[in-house]
Amino acid sequence: MKTYAYTAWDSDGACKQGVKTAESKEQVLTLLRQEQLTPVSLEEATAAPKNKNAPAAGRRVKSQDLSAFCWQLATMLGGGLPIISAITTIADEMPNRTFESALKDIAVRLERGEPLADSIAVYEKIFGRLGCAMIAAGDSSGSLTATLERLAEHYDNRDKLVRKVRGALAYPLFVTGFIVLIVTVMMTLIIPRFSLMLDELGDDMPAFTRGFMAVYETLMRNMPFLLTGLVVAAVAVFLYSRTPSGNTRLCRLTLKTPVFGSIIKMAFVATFCRTLGTLVASGVSIIDAFTILAGMTNNDILRRGVLDTRNRLTKGVNISQSMEMSGFFPGVAVKMVRIGEESGSLSDVLEKTSEYYARKVDLLISSLLSLLEPILIVSVGAIVLVVLLAMYMPLFSMSAS
Repeated sequence: MKTYAYTAWDSDGACKQGVKTAESKEQVLTLLRQEQLTPVSLEEATAAPKNKNAPAAGRRVKSQDLSAFCWQLATMLGGGLPIISAITTIADEMPNRTFESALKDIAVRLERGEPLADSIAVYEKIFGRLGCAMIAAGDSSGSLTATLERLAEHYDNRDKLVRKVRGALAYPLFVTGFIVLIVTVMMTLIIPRFSLMLDELGDDMPAFTRGFMAVYETLMRNMPFLLTGLVVAAVAVFLYSRTPSGNTRLCRLTLKTPVFGSIIKMAFVATFCRTLGTLVASGVSIIDAFTILAGMTNNDILRRGVLDTRNRLTKGVNISQSMEMSGFFPGVAVKMVRIGEESGSLSDVLEKTSEYYARKVDLLISSLLSLLEPILIVSVGAIVLVVLLAMYMPLFSMSAS
């Protein structure tokens, strides 16, 4: 006979836990069904317990995990399952151990009678201020299921937009790194071997090869100084970015960068509109919504634009006028917000505006890639061509003579 620990639901939807002694798991399942219990988990009690939290301590909770949690919880609540049982069930199936531990603690807090908003707020680092505010608003208004669905869509859309922007930046960085690798291999392995042979030619080398070798030798002699200068410059920029004025200037410079700056700004506006629409639809106050939105970015210029708008809202100015007076938001976004305010459908209009700017981000990324691809390919080809010409022109001259 073996002892099995089980978790099951009764006919009223309450979560039951206990142990049973039987010869097999199948026998335990039969006993549970006879007692009108629906088993959720069943494990042998004598088995060595798994220390799930130890190997994955501090693991970051991704947007996909948050989205999956919101969808699953909304579905279970919509089906009539009690929230404690729903959260416990989701935690048992959660692959992210950090998130699993947090969900189980939330379930324990709810069993003790703590409000859902307070239980979620303990893990603000996981859910974010946006998630905590929306869940609290949905719970207090009695529309938690609909709020969770909106929040899940928000996490999905935010993740898609972030992947698009990262994809736009990843390609040029990859090709640039490839160019650096090619140049490094040529300068350390190929050119030194050819230089020994070219030294024997002396003044008979073609002018192009002599010029190339002069540049190469100058670079190699000064390489320690160049590398030191690059390191010093990188450290100086980093330290400068830690100062308030330096961070502001670098943020402004980032936004003024051709194409890249437009992508960052349009992506923020798209996220801003979608998040504001989601918060408004969930019953979060406008002032609280703009406070949450200000924490969505690390760019001082973007944050200042949101905070300026919030400060005008506290003085009684409406949303569209506050956004227009800040001088940061594009004209289309301001006009669409004004239409939403006048028609009483602000959340729907903001969703459409977000889709509009998301499409603009797609177009900017496509144009960036179409521009960079030929430039980077030509750059790689030009570097290889210059090196080959410099190395092989003396050989062609010798064979011609």
